Amino acid sequence: MSKECNKEIREIKDDSILIALILYHDFKKDGIEFFTPNEFSQQLAYMNRPAGYKIPPHLHNKLPREVAYTQEVLFIKSGKVKIDFYTRNRKYLESAILKAGDVILLASGGHGFTMLEPTEMIEVKQGPYGEENDKTRFEGITE
Repeated sequence: MSKECNKEIREIKDDSILIALILYHDFKKDGIEFFTPNEFSQQLAYMNRPAGYKIPPHLHNKLPREVAYTQEVLFIKSGKVKIDFYTRNRKYLESAILKAGDVILLASGGHGFTMLEPTEMIEVKQGPYGEENDKTRFEGITE
């Protein structure tokens, strides 16, 4: 079932396992908020800072990390997309509809996409990309 939601943040879970986190375009608060636990290999945060606020110049240190599963973040630039969510065992959980300005972290489990309108998305994920070794395709739900 597709759920169009007016909440600003939505978690899709399989029991206690976070499958996806949606940050809807109308989310707003002052300061900074991290939505992901420290152990996630992909971190998602929101920042809202006033004019003149400074983040001091900095470098990120070389810090070896181990990535077991690819996590990805999608920014919906334009259009409308339906995302179907699945457990790691390929069991359908639910669907969500995202629009321009929405952001989603795909943390675990499976997912499939149907473009409901012409859609532009920006994808950010860990690299290097493993081509077909990086994913297992499977049959999803039918409409």
